[in-house]
Amino acid sequence: MKKIIFFLAITTIIVSCNTLSVYERTSFFPSHEWKSSDSLSFSFNIADTTSYYNLYVVLRHEDAYRYKNIWFNIKVNGPDSTFSFKREFQLADNTKWLGNGMDDIIEHRMPFNEAPAKLKKGAYTFTLQQIMREDPLQHVLNAGIRIEKVKP
Repeated sequence: MKKIIFFLAITTIIVSCNTLSVYERTSFFPSHEWKSSDSLSFSFNIADTTSYYNLYVVLRHEDAYRYKNIWFNIKVNGPDSTFSFKREFQLADNTKWLGNGMDDIIEHRMPFNEAPAKLKKGAYTFTLQQIMREDPLQHVLNAGIRIEKVKP
């Protein structure tokens, strides 16, 4: 538990030194397992329509996570539209994790838009659901989203 608290504290310090995100929230899985029936919802408002935004899925897992990838159902409710899609994210290559690691905790920030997006003014809700064959998915600590403005 001390490792997790230390990692989260260091991550917070490092993130605060970088660009300020518009929104970042994750949900913690106390038993380090994510059931496919557990959908995670994250809501925020966009006021600045002149900027472009990068959209990320955030995932933290233990080194014991068994797969090189993860599949999600992602649902987006925007001010005037709703859509959903399935998406696979690579977490490792054949030799190492692709995310940032500290001790046995690996953090991934994986973009899910190919190019910066212009968002409309209003309320957004993003819903994440893991759709891996293993259920519950073991060794997962946190999952969430991050929205950040693109630097001009």
